[in-house]
Amino acid sequence: MADVQLQSLVEALPGPVLVIGPDERILAANRAGEALFAAGGQGWHYITALRQPNVLDAIEATLGDGGRRQTRYLGSEGGRDTTWNVTAAGLRLDGGIAVILTFEDITAVEEAGQMRRDFVANVSHELRTPLTALVGFIETLRGPARDDAEARERFLRIMDAEAGRMARLLQDLLSLSKVEQDERVRPMDPVDLCDVLDETLTLLRPLGDSSGLRLEVERPEGEMIVPGHAGQLRQVMRNLVENALKYGQKGEAVGIRLTGPTAEPALRSEGVRLVVTDRGEGIAAHHIARLTERFYRVDMHRSREVGGTGLGLAIVKHIVNRHRGRLRIESELGAGSTFTVILPTE
Repeated sequence: MADVQLQSLVEALPGPVLVIGPDERILAANRAGEALFAAGGQGWHYITALRQPNVLDAIEATLGDGGRRQTRYLGSEGGRDTTWNVTAAGLRLDGGIAVILTFEDITAVEEAGQMRRDFVANVSHELRTPLTALVGFIETLRGPARDDAEARERFLRIMDAEAGRMARLLQDLLSLSKVEQDERVRPMDPVDLCDVLDETLTLLRPLGDSSGLRLEVERPEGEMIVPGHAGQLRQVMRNLVENALKYGQKGEAVGIRLTGPTAEPALRSEGVRLVVTDRGEGIAAHHIARLTERFYRVDMHRSREVGGTGLGLAIVKHIVNRHRGRLRIESELGAGSTFTVILPTE
């Protein structure tokens, strides 16, 4: 096969392709292949361009027997790690056996697998602590504290709190699963955000009173109708206001503001805004981008003390995405945080 024909053939293939000739040098490569291996091109020895031992072993073996082998290549693109399935197949030319290397990008599959592994590890970690506590208290109540009424009452209170924490975690996991399952389907029922806000305030005022914080509410008179799912929008408001009450500074105010409708460049249409502001400790800038990740916590010890599951903002993000809205987070250390939800009106 002439070199020109071979080059034309590999150029027609969409993924990265390299052809290594019988002389162990790169005989042909398409543009995707040259971009993947900037360190070597046509005429280079394959060891110079492909430096990962498992790939080199596959090429060497295929050059020897003309067989077919599969391995993996680990690369990097734009600061992001990439993973490729590599197939080495023998090709008989006049000068001997050549090797065609084809690369299939499986980075997304690997990332999804890593997300599943991280999720299982996080859930296991979150459940281990309360379960260990419950088992320990049960053993104590059956043994040394069997006849100690004071200790029994104290342990039962702790057991109730730990069981409640597990119940909240499972409820949040179910909520997150449900939202993710339906995320492609936008809900279109008419929802009055003013009614949702009133219900949320009725539910959470006792928490504000017990936390020593006051609620400063600004909302329009009458209705504020948006297309959506009332239960999920209620969950967004509850999660944001509850977080503000839990992490706000005692004696300060938590601001809750509903505004709009007005033109929203982020939506390229009219939208309304829910803005929740606290005057707590604030969040360092490097944490903000990760706040909506599952189980990500800025202060793990404090989060557990106030009953957080690490899923609240992840649920908010997915619900807002389902409603084709936007979530904005601003914070400054020592000055508090502001969470803004922008929802389209049509």
